[in-house]
Amino acid sequence: MNPGGADWGPTPTTLRGAHVELRPLSAADGPDLLAAAQDPDIWRYLSIEPPRTDADIQRFVDSALTEVQKRVSVVFATIDRRSGRAVGSTRYMDIQRYNRGIEIGWTWLGREAQRTAINTECKYLLLRHAFEDLGAIRVSLKTDNRNERSKAAILRIGGSFEGVLRCHRILLDGVVRDSAYFSVVHHDWPRVRAGLEAKLGR
Repeated sequence: MNPGGADWGPTPTTLRGAHVELRPLSAADGPDLLAAAQDPDIWRYLSIEPPRTDADIQRFVDSALTEVQKRVSVVFATIDRRSGRAVGSTRYMDIQRYNRGIEIGWTWLGREAQRTAINTECKYLLLRHAFEDLGAIRVSLKTDNRNERSKAAILRIGGSFEGVLRCHRILLDGVVRDSAYFSVVHHDWPRVRAGLEAKLGR
């Protein structure tokens, strides 16, 4: 299989499903994201202060757009197609251009969108685009090793547990986080796709 190159990788695009639309994050999404971000449980395992004000969410958006400009990440607003509102965000990150690898991360959803088809379809759209449009070889996902709900969700979508990176990062509360790593690789994708389509079909 041929390696990638300097031009390989995701670019801002819109991915549409039955329940969710992933579109490039913009400043206009700020008010919806601020409303969705008020559940403190969302931020328990993330390494930023919970956004509580318009200025906070603007900093979140500005930081994300800077990463996009630098080609470090591609950041999406997660849109509930029923309401048309942004209910969270996700991104492609840690883009390994030569090795055609990518990480799906920084995924968060407001309380009303949690445990709905939105998260499943979000992962489906991101994985499908990575493997079928971009030709990725590997997609990785990680979470705080204490976050049992997140680990279970990654396993449910078909991710394979790879191990724990110990003492991986220091969180805002001073906790030294261990990160649990999972992956879907290109020869897993037909099986994972079938499983996700079956879940969404139900």
